[in-house]
Amino acid sequence: MKIGFIGLGVMGAPMVGHLLAAGHELHTSINRSPPPAELISKGLLVEGSPCEVAERCEAVVLMLPATGDVERVCFGTDGLAAGLKSGSLVIDMSSIDPSATADFASRIGELGCAYLDAPVSGGEVGAKAATLSIMVGGPAEAFERALPLFEAMGENLTHVGDQNGSGQTCKISNQIIVALTIEAVGEALTLASRSGCDPAKVRKALLGGFASSRILEVHGERMISRSFAPGFRIALHSKDLDLALKAAASVGVSLPSTALCQQLFNSNRAANEWNEDHSAVVKSLERLAGATAF
Repeated sequence: MKIGFIGLGVMGAPMVGHLLAAGHELHTSINRSPPPAELISKGLLVEGSPCEVAERCEAVVLMLPATGDVERVCFGTDGLAAGLKSGSLVIDMSSIDPSATADFASRIGELGCAYLDAPVSGGEVGAKAATLSIMVGGPAEAFERALPLFEAMGENLTHVGDQNGSGQTCKISNQIIVALTIEAVGEALTLASRSGCDPAKVRKALLGGFASSRILEVHGERMISRSFAPGFRIALHSKDLDLALKAAASVGVSLPSTALCQQLFNSNRAANEWNEDHSAVVKSLERLAGATAF
């Protein structure tokens, strides 16, 4: 397939690499920074605008930071909408507002094109290994059409529902569970450390029991070793929790623990830790305890 891909950041660049390796023809346009030279050497073609990308491709994938970025690339000056041909497919793999997604899908549908929201979980590691979990909202026939692309980038591929926005709702649900679990690991290890226990040994013991989780394994180790170089930045996770709280308010649901975790992230922001890994939420817990626990 001739595929457009806009958003070649930490996640997008390796995803493009997998699509190229699968034999697809890839086109992009400069979003915030020039595409990696390595991808260009492998055949990635650079166009002058999202409009030109849409004109040359049968499907366009977006991997952008926020709702406003998706709207700009789709509907701004020289955006995708100006170049899409009837029958084209737009696949938004960003993590954005579900209600805005439904609106974008409707506007793209008016052009005779299909739209899928297909956010991912798995982070940079999953993007590089092509093991992403991809949660998809939109028409079943569009999902089937996009399936070869998803198979090149991920492993756990789920069509959540025919309604656009359902993929995004699934993703923010994922982000709630991840945030609350990281916070719980931080609480447990802070308590253990302040009580005089070796947190590394406590983590080892817990990994053998019912409390074991991938988050305890990976983020617990980050907390203990103080390794907060970003795998997934607090700024981005906080953005996702904002989306969750907004969605909850729109349907009359209370998310008290999510709101608490967002306040802890806000403490990180106030301490200039906004661009650290989300496991650095433990620093906010330590400040509440009055001292560094580890």
